[in-house]
Amino acid sequence: MVPRNILPIQNLKSKIQNLVPGRRTVAAVLVAALICALFTGCGGKPPSKASWWHIYFTDPGANNGTIVKTLVSYINSAKTSIHIAAFEFNLTPVADALVAAKKRGVDVKWVTDDEHGLKADKEKGRGQFALLQKAGIPLKDDGRQALMHNKFIVIDGKIAWTGSTNLTVNDTERNNNNVIVFDSSQVANIFERQFAELWAGKFDSKSPSEVEAQKVTVNGTPIQVLFSPEDDVASRLLPVIQSAKRSIRFMAFSFTDDNLGDALKTRAKAGVDVKGIFETRGSETQYSELPMLFCAKVPVRQDGNPGTFHHKVFVIDNSTVITGSYNFSRNADKSNSENAVILTNPSIATEYTKEFERRWAEAKEPAAAKMKCR
Repeated sequence: MVPRNILPIQNLKSKIQNLVPGRRTVAAVLVAALICALFTGCGGKPPSKASWWHIYFTDPGANNGTIVKTLVSYINSAKTSIHIAAFEFNLTPVADALVAAKKRGVDVKWVTDDEHGLKADKEKGRGQFALLQKAGIPLKDDGRQALMHNKFIVIDGKIAWTGSTNLTVNDTERNNNNVIVFDSSQVANIFERQFAELWAGKFDSKSPSEVEAQKVTVNGTPIQVLFSPEDDVASRLLPVIQSAKRSIRFMAFSFTDDNLGDALKTRAKAGVDVKGIFETRGSETQYSELPMLFCAKVPVRQDGNPGTFHHKVFVIDNSTVITGSYNFSRNADKSNSENAVILTNPSIATEYTKEFERRWAEAKEPAAAKMKCR
């Protein structure tokens, strides 16, 4: 399909050929600038679907580096602050960009996990946190057994980056993941408040719930941001799933929450079109929701990626999307520091549905013998 923007441009190009040489050159430059503005933003970023939200998916095996390049571009554009709450890290281009931001006066701070963050930085192939420390960038970890599993970044108090993607080579190149970026100070402020709590060491029960202050509407799109463990995330996702009238699509790295699994089974029995993809590893255990759903004849598959299927996504009625760092498990709900976003926007839902369809096509049905249906 030819994009709607291209037809007027083609007409302009044909008219340019009829101009005298001098004017032809000027007109050609103007058209080139127009094309740049419409399709690339003239700044090296991939094309966007909207002015205030941007979605990126990894393409395992393609090694196109889109997510890393995009993040570096955002970091390079930062003027005042970059606050990161991210589980693990080994991306040297991102480290270099953060060091450069620090040198030009940007307030750069990072909260990470202790075991998988700062302690892991001593492992072979790592050392990126050490680069940040050497540049004077302050780092903190959670210092506890549970995980600081968030994956969010706030830039200049107006851009919020989140999704399932860890800032690692594996997660950006080999694993299935998503990133959603909100160019909205309303959304960014929510994540900024949470970052301040994490920076102050408020994990677990020390962090107060501010659920009502985490609801905003941006350009007609209602957005609810949730943080675990303080917000009882599972209890807030459950009614969203139960509200499905037509369809549910889900992609899950870890799905062991029985209440959410039962809700899917119930909606399927009520005639809702339910389909889901599980990360293969761990999906056949007694704790996974895969065997229960399979035996209930809900269409479910195991992923086809030799790497890791790392999405944590629901799409409800082709309109509502749930995404973030939050796995559908008790640990994510009760112990880990996580984030989830619930939003209602058909255009955003379409992008996630397309990703589901790509991954569904390469996924496989479970072996019936392993499901032990009764």
